[in-house]
Amino acid sequence: MSSKNIIEAKNLIFTYSDAPDALSGKVTAAVNDISVDIERGSFTAIIGHNGSGKSTLAKLLSGIFVPNSGSVQVYRSDCDMPLDCNNEEHNFDIRKTVGMVFQNPDNQLVATIVEDDVAFAPENLGVEPSEIRKRVDSALETVGLIEYSGHDTHKLSGGQKQRVAIAGILAMNPECIIFDESTAMLDPQGRRDIMDTILSLRKKGVTVVLITHYMNEAAMADKVVVVHDGRVAFEGTPKQVFANKKILSECSLEPPQCSMLIDKLSRFIDCDAPCAINVKEAVEVIEKALAKHGIMPGGEDKNA
Repeated sequence: MSSKNIIEAKNLIFTYSDAPDALSGKVTAAVNDISVDIERGSFTAIIGHNGSGKSTLAKLLSGIFVPNSGSVQVYRSDCDMPLDCNNEEHNFDIRKTVGMVFQNPDNQLVATIVEDDVAFAPENLGVEPSEIRKRVDSALETVGLIEYSGHDTHKLSGGQKQRVAIAGILAMNPECIIFDESTAMLDPQGRRDIMDTILSLRKKGVTVVLITHYMNEAAMADKVVVVHDGRVAFEGTPKQVFANKKILSECSLEPPQCSMLIDKLSRFIDCDAPCAINVKEAVEVIEKALAKHGIMPGGEDKNA
């Protein structure tokens, strides 16, 4: 078993059609020679503009798509040998190891009652009824919906439906969950709820991969992978990625709002750390900058 990575992707190439593009006359690969490792227990964000290939990459990492060339290997914690996404015999074990939550919550629900929906996957896996009951209760508790177990799924909000979908994946006991723009169709409160759930899963040791175009969400990750035109343009910590204005500009991306705020303020006041990727860091930078000018937090002027 790999002691470090749960997913290892090497030189992935994937095209949706062998037909050449009408304008260029070439076959364009949605994913073009991508290699990426997902560390066990980590939170990785994959970002890129629309059409960059990030969602295609997510489907390759989960085994939903099989690459035209290259390999994806999944390492289960209870298996000495890696699972190969190119090997159909491994598909069942891969599905149990890597779960995926999609963008539209309405497309993921299969039952009219919340607890029945969460129980659907383990039932089809042949799990014992008593174990299913435990898994359903545990999954709903994790996503904060235990009191909604008997509710109609169609009466839930978008954010609640997405959390039911997550619970359905959790009931399969996966080691990794890939979220493919799972907050894109939600309102701000729904997005916050899903991000709270993701961070909770991360603390419990579940490996999380988040495909997103919200930079504030990517800033919460351990590692950020920037995908552009089917290739990995850059990867690193959130600070490393969002401090690289050249790469962000070339990939038609912007840094998190806090970073943009500090960048604009730095044109008028002296900021020691112009790259702040969250509210806490932004506040610290602003307080230090104001203190240099004799202004204390709360609006007091120590020189007055």
